[in-house]
Formats: sequence, structure tokens, C-alpha cells
Amino acid sequence: MGSPAERYTYPSPLAGFENAPPLPDEKNEDGKSFKNPPRDILSEAYTTFPEPLENGRRGAFDVHIYYFSSNKAYAKELWERIRREFPELRIYRFWDHPVGPHPVAMFEVNIFTPAQFGAFIPWLAIYRGPLSVLIHPNTVEGGEGVSHMDVERRNHSQRAIWMGERIPLDLDLFYAMGS
Repeated sequence: MGSPAERYTYPSPLAGFENAPPLPDEKNEDGKSFKNPPRDILSEAYTTFPEPLENGRRGAFDVHIYYFSSNKAYAKELWERIRREFPELRIYRFWDHPVGPHPVAMFEVNIFTPAQFGAFIPWLAIYRGPLSVLIHPNTVEGGEGVSHMDVERRNHSQRAIWMGERIPLDLDLFYAMGS
């Protein structure tokens, strides 16, 4: 399969800033961090997810919260709290068995806006307790030779964010579905 660097392409993080002046070397009062040049406007990423993230009805991020029989009661309490505190998010049922590439029981939450991500993910970092969490993007990508399963595989692996212990996903499922 090769390393992700061999399989994937990455747009330049400096796209749009190619002709910007050099950054200053001046440090802030803490003596460690750098002073950044001010901008007239905030980054659009505060209000709209960058492409190729899904900005539609599917949700830009899926949050999979995994549990085992030993912590199922805690997971149910967390599920209820999320439904009460974040009713604007899409919250799914409990799956007491593996579903798709997810090898253990879990429930899923969908995030639709940067504001929801900014509120929910820090909150979840505190309240997830003993549970492991996979946060993965939903991207809208295409092009020659790029299958939906290739995109899903990348979203669940190379672009994944984990809280707690990483649960090995069954990515072979994507290889089987993509062939």
C-alpha cells in the first residue's frame, strides 16, 4: 500500500499566501511565542469549513464514541447529556456490535459547523471519561481514479483525530468495498 505520503497528495498550506512578506522574528512578552502580523479579517475557517470538507446535510465531521460492556453505563449517560446539551447536533442510536469499520460498540454524533466543532470537541475532551473517540472528516472529493471508498479510507485513517486510546479500525472493509 505504501505510506500515506506515497498514496495521497497534499495541497500547499501556503496557498493564497505565496507573495506575503516574510514573517517577523519578534517574540511576544512570554519570550517563547512569535508575534504574528495582524489581519484585517478573521479566517473564513471560523465560520465555514474549508474544502473539501462537507458543508451540507451529511455533516463535516463524524464523532464515533466507543464503549465496552465495562463502561456502557457511562456511555449511556454521556449520550443522554449530549442530547440534552447539544440538541442541534445529530446523535445516533447505540450500536452494541461492530458496524462498518468500527470494531466495537459505539454511538455517533455529526457536527455541521465550525462553531459546533469548537464547542463540542473541547467539551467532549473533558466529559468523554474512559471512552475512546474517533473524530473523522467527511470530505467531498473526486477526480480521476479517486473512488468514494478511497476517500472514506483516508478520512478514517490519515485524517482521523483520536481522543483516548486508539481503536484499530477494520480498514480492510474499505479495500474490499473499493475494489
